[in-house]
Amino acid sequence: MADVTPSSVVSPASTFDLGAFVGDLNVEEDLGSDDVSLEGLQQELEECKNDEVVANILSKGTKLRDYTKGVENDLRKVELDSIQDYIKESDNLVSLHDQIRDCDSILSHMETLLSGFQAEIGSISSDIKILQEKSMDMGLRLKNRKVAESKLAKFVEDIIVPPRMVDILVDGEVNEEYLRTLETLSKKLKFVEVDPMVKASKALKDVQPELEKLRQKAVSKVFDFIVQKLYALRKPKTNIQILQQNVLLKYKYVITFLKEHGKEIYNEVRAAYIDTMNKVLSAHFRAYIQALEKLQLDIATAEDLIGVETRSSGLFTRAREPLKNRSAVFALGDRINIIKGIEEPALIPHIAEASSLKYPYEVLFRSLQKLLMDTATSEYNFCEDFFGEENVFYEIFSGPFGVIDEHINTILPNCYDAIGLMLMILIIRQHQLIMSRRRIPCLDSYLDKVNISLWPRFKMVFDMHLSSLRNANVRTLWEDDVHPHYVMRRYAEFTASLIHLNTEYGDSQLELNLERLRMAVDDLIIKLAKNFPKPKLQTVFLINNYDMTIAVLKEAGPEGGKIQMHFEELLKSNTTLFVEELLQEHFNGLIKFVKSRASEDSSSNNDKPITVAEVEPLVKDFASRWKAAIELMHKDVITSFSNFLCGMEILRAALTQLLLYYTRLSDCIKRIVGGSALNKDLVSISSIMYEIRKYSRTF
Repeated sequence: MADVTPSSVVSPASTFDLGAFVGDLNVEEDLGSDDVSLEGLQQELEECKNDEVVANILSKGTKLRDYTKGVENDLRKVELDSIQDYIKESDNLVSLHDQIRDCDSILSHMETLLSGFQAEIGSISSDIKILQEKSMDMGLRLKNRKVAESKLAKFVEDIIVPPRMVDILVDGEVNEEYLRTLETLSKKLKFVEVDPMVKASKALKDVQPELEKLRQKAVSKVFDFIVQKLYALRKPKTNIQILQQNVLLKYKYVITFLKEHGKEIYNEVRAAYIDTMNKVLSAHFRAYIQALEKLQLDIATAEDLIGVETRSSGLFTRAREPLKNRSAVFALGDRINIIKGIEEPALIPHIAEASSLKYPYEVLFRSLQKLLMDTATSEYNFCEDFFGEENVFYEIFSGPFGVIDEHINTILPNCYDAIGLMLMILIIRQHQLIMSRRRIPCLDSYLDKVNISLWPRFKMVFDMHLSSLRNANVRTLWEDDVHPHYVMRRYAEFTASLIHLNTEYGDSQLELNLERLRMAVDDLIIKLAKNFPKPKLQTVFLINNYDMTIAVLKEAGPEGGKIQMHFEELLKSNTTLFVEELLQEHFNGLIKFVKSRASEDSSSNNDKPITVAEVEPLVKDFASRWKAAIELMHKDVITSFSNFLCGMEILRAALTQLLLYYTRLSDCIKRIVGGSALNKDLVSISSIMYEIRKYSRTF
């Protein structure tokens, strides 16, 4: 800002010559100068057409030059007024100038101070940067020292042998504290063996001999301890599972330590445990099998076959089993309950023996397999947990498997109970499912082997039954009795039992064998029927046997299938045959006439038309004895058929067929010339219907 001196300020009291200051203004000369250009005037006029001032001037007719002079004078007056105002404020301006100068001086001083501060701050920033670099360097060195310290501390901790650890491993008892110390020793042994840097350290040379002595002492001590625990397994009446779970598993780290740091001693412990458990379990299963054998109830022998006669063949034939025991040879009965209670606990032999109870072999078989399954599950889980390897289990159970195999190989060749064999197959199947649900695979191969051994024996016994039917002696089997034959009942019960058992197993080969058995019994029952002298008796015999077979198959359940349908067709065809035979026995003339002449048309040109004389004897004969004949038919049916319902069904079918024959006869009479003369002798259809309903009420 320029300095304003006092001399340059005009005093307000002095005279001011405005004309001299402004000078003369000659507008006319300016307007008349040659420099004025009228170019663009028209455009400017157009632009100013809407301007109010311009429009006002033009409307009043004022000359532009006069208006311009007026404006110039106004401007000059305003200018002079402004100068006067400025002169009046000159003192204030001088004061403002002084203040500005003082401010300028102060700001200059502050600028000097700030410049000094800036220089000092730059120096401090440089110092801070140096300190920061030193701090980072110190932090890195500190971090490295901490890492080195931690590694060194870990090294020292891993390699030193504290006196307390030595005392526990050498003189302490094997308990939880001992196991923790043993685990610490294992870590130190692994540390010096694995890390190559440790092997090169001088500290290891001092510590390694002490560690080796401790390892040998610990291995020796835990070996003696674990062997002592294993000897407890050999004591009689020892609960092995409780000893394993509550004692041995608490010290399973001992086995881990031996496996890692005393391989030879571990192998000795492993072999000692395998030998101990092999002998103990083999002895247990052998004793259990011997106790079970005393409870066995013999169901069937080689002579208990479907097609073998029940009568003794000689004086020296051995006494037969009581009927209540031998009934289970062919009928399933309550024996199916063994499958329903598949997971029931195994039998306790001495309790059953004290109660004088006897059981079919499949009950003993299930108990033996149940005990094996539970023992194997427990032992397999223990071996996996204690030794960490499943091969120990298979080496242990080679003995028990051998004992059980020997027993089964002794029993099977003398087993002729096909139902029992099929039940044993189902038991094995159920046990396979149970082991699968338990997710224990240790018995897979064993159960498969037993299953494979049972099927051939079952097939052999089944073929014996089949051969007994095919080679049956009809002469010795035949009995002069139209009621169901015992061979057919055996077949029905045997087939129903196998069909019921095969429902769940679903063996297609068994279905084929049952079809072969059905064909054999069909042939045999036809041969037996032919021994009756009268066709009617043959038919009655067949109906009774077929009806009984169907009833037995239905009792076993809805699984009869094709075999049941086959016998139902045979029953239906033989029932129709019997109805015809029964009616011909009592109404032979009527039936012959209806079948031969009743369908003829009286209007046809027949050489021998039906006459009243030809029909009259038939009508009168029927009217005189039809009720008595029906009563005889009823008695015949009652005595012929063992199943009352079946007999009543057959009687109703016979009466219905008789009604049809008589209706046809009545229709024929209506077509005969003069047939109305016989109406008085005709029996009304309603009377016959009443009689049929009377006998139907017995159902």
